[in-house]
Amino acid sequence: MMKGYRGKLPLSIITVTLCGFAFLALLYTERLSFLSSSSFLKSKSCARRTSAVVKAKKNLENPELDDRFEFDPEECDITRGKWVFNRSIKPLYTDRSCPYVDRQFSCVKNGRLDLDYRHWEWQPDDCYLPRFDPEVALEKLRGKRLVFAGDSLQRSQWESFVCMIEWTIPPQKKSMKRGKIRNVFKAKEYNASIEFYWAPFLVESNTEVNILEPKKRIIKVDSVSKQSKNWEGADILAFNTYVWWMIGLRLKTLWGSFANGEEGYAQLDTPVAYKIGLKTWANWIDSTINPNKTRVFFTTMSSIHSKSKDWGREDGLKCFNETKPVMKKKFWGSGSNKDMMSVVAGVINKMKVPVSVLNITQLSEYRIDAHSSIYTETGGRLLNDEEKADPGRHADCIHWCLPGVPDTWNQIFLAHL
Repeated sequence: MMKGYRGKLPLSIITVTLCGFAFLALLYTERLSFLSSSSFLKSKSCARRTSAVVKAKKNLENPELDDRFEFDPEECDITRGKWVFNRSIKPLYTDRSCPYVDRQFSCVKNGRLDLDYRHWEWQPDDCYLPRFDPEVALEKLRGKRLVFAGDSLQRSQWESFVCMIEWTIPPQKKSMKRGKIRNVFKAKEYNASIEFYWAPFLVESNTEVNILEPKKRIIKVDSVSKQSKNWEGADILAFNTYVWWMIGLRLKTLWGSFANGEEGYAQLDTPVAYKIGLKTWANWIDSTINPNKTRVFFTTMSSIHSKSKDWGREDGLKCFNETKPVMKKKFWGSGSNKDMMSVVAGVINKMKVPVSVLNITQLSEYRIDAHSSIYTETGGRLLNDEEKADPGRHADCIHWCLPGVPDTWNQIFLAHL
């Protein structure tokens, strides 16, 4: 007669049962894995990106390794990410330590007291963005000429770039020459030149030297010859143009010479004029630039935050008194025109010469807290108390404090370099 098991199962039955459960678990896991990927190809293409994120997280555990991680613009979608507050991160300069920051961008010097806006860092979702290393930047520029060309937002990026590197260079080994149209910083030991050329439309206009009120501005959409002579011979060209085009639904445009007077202008819808102007710029790039000798960049539009209701604040005070970024994913305000952005994409995609696009629009959209606001100047003087008390009219929600958001643009720029 067989003996009773007394509550115990034979080892063979236990083994078979456990193996069965393991097999079912494996099938379930494989099914979930399959459902989480739209296709095998998509899963395969993300393998490098996933490993990049894992490596980045390991590097974050050791700050000494942060900047050794290789950034690949083809793998990294810089537009998808979030701003993370990190008080341990300090800017490489201040508006007091760097002598080249314009008063227009010197928020702390002009009385801003909250400094939290300086401690937010952009973290992309699917890759690691290396921090700006001034020594790496200078080595990349050794023996080269870098030219930023565009409007006052491009000027702020140029100032940011210069300020992020100049503090590492002894006074006798650097120089700055500033003018109304052209500004040149030189790092003598590196034989490097970092320049800014004022060209708010990129194409010619009647309002570059003497700024005219918007109604009197006429844009010569068929020519860049006046500006381009200052761009020739550069090793790296970085362009932008947007905000000066946004002065109305229609713009006065001209073909031919200003010498014929202002009678021959035609009014065009803004996106149409913008497209013609960009095509003129693109034709100059394609016909003049040798891509084996010169790299070309284009920075997308910088966000304007003049309507506080865009982010749920109904008081109409624009960006005044904002102290934190918008945290809503894919937030897009009324100050960034997607039609104009699609014009840029359409023109650049048809160019022969490769152009690296620095898409800073979405990450800048969130930063309602980082504008010059009332801590700025107008007409060559600081806002007075009466003007500061009326931010609805006088707060500058176009330009950015320095240090600030343009530093992140340069972080992305250097990563591309």
